[in-house]
Amino acid sequence: MRVWHGLDQVEPGFGPSVVTIGNFDGVHRGHQEVLARARARAAELGGLPVVALTFDPHPMRVLRPDHAPLMLSDAGHRAELLGRHGADAVLILPFTKGVSGWSPEEFIDRVLTGALHAKAVVVGENFRFGHRAAGHVDTLVEAGTRYGFEVEGLSLAGDREPWSSTYVRQRIADGDVEGAAEALGRPLRVTGVVVEGDKRGRELGYPTANVPADPAAAVPQDGVYAGWLTVLTPAPGAPAYPDAMPAAISVGSNPTFDGVDRRVETYVLDRDDLELYGARIAVDFVARLRGTQIRFDTIDELLVQMKADVDGARRVLRDGPLTGN
Repeated sequence: MRVWHGLDQVEPGFGPSVVTIGNFDGVHRGHQEVLARARARAAELGGLPVVALTFDPHPMRVLRPDHAPLMLSDAGHRAELLGRHGADAVLILPFTKGVSGWSPEEFIDRVLTGALHAKAVVVGENFRFGHRAAGHVDTLVEAGTRYGFEVEGLSLAGDREPWSSTYVRQRIADGDVEGAAEALGRPLRVTGVVVEGDKRGRELGYPTANVPADPAAAVPQDGVYAGWLTVLTPAPGAPAYPDAMPAAISVGSNPTFDGVDRRVETYVLDRDDLELYGARIAVDFVARLRGTQIRFDTIDELLVQMKADVDGARRVLRDGPLTGN
């Protein structure tokens, strides 16, 4: 799969293609339906390549940063997921104030007809684009009659309500990682680089990989979860750990020890030999074991609860990892 970071990276003469456009944050099941339809239309048109066009950063982070949504996936993970669900190429268009000023017609001229030579465009029915979001599906349909491309606007329907990134974010904020996984079609993933903590977990027999909670990312509500840790990039000089490893995960600020900074602390079950400082890891959340973190009066009380959490994670994960991330 090709990944282009800007229009200037698209090869001259590329196309014709089938294009789907959106923020695609999280690449949830609604997005996957759009990609599947684009894939099917590409086959009907003789095996054309499917291009997924997304934006980085999220347009709201440029236009109204105080109202920018918490992100469900960074640009790299989003591109990987778009490829997994049907895109032959991903165009990550840097979103700037300049790009926000493009009229709908300019967007069509520069991107759809100029760079990608679209023969068909597949989007969600509520898709908006161009300066002040003036463009919509009908705008694309009218342009398609002049430029020779077809347009489909699809409903992102779920079993109970339309799938949306907003819906997924609410599930995450509530600690409902199972509900988030249902809408995403896979477990929620949080990524980051492991930093040195206070090492109390190691002293207590439960060494953890600590990742600061990214304030721009959607991280589950404080609590304890069962999930999986995967090493994406090993620490310099450390061994590679290729497999997803079962884990108990704590999200919060560690109130027993008067912690302040929110972080994701992950204990890989039955492992105290991992070299993870400086490694980039992914933490996949499978189930919530208990809610808001508890402040314990004694270390013994804490150890009893930690053992219970580890036992709970082991039970939840007995059947193996949920795949898809």
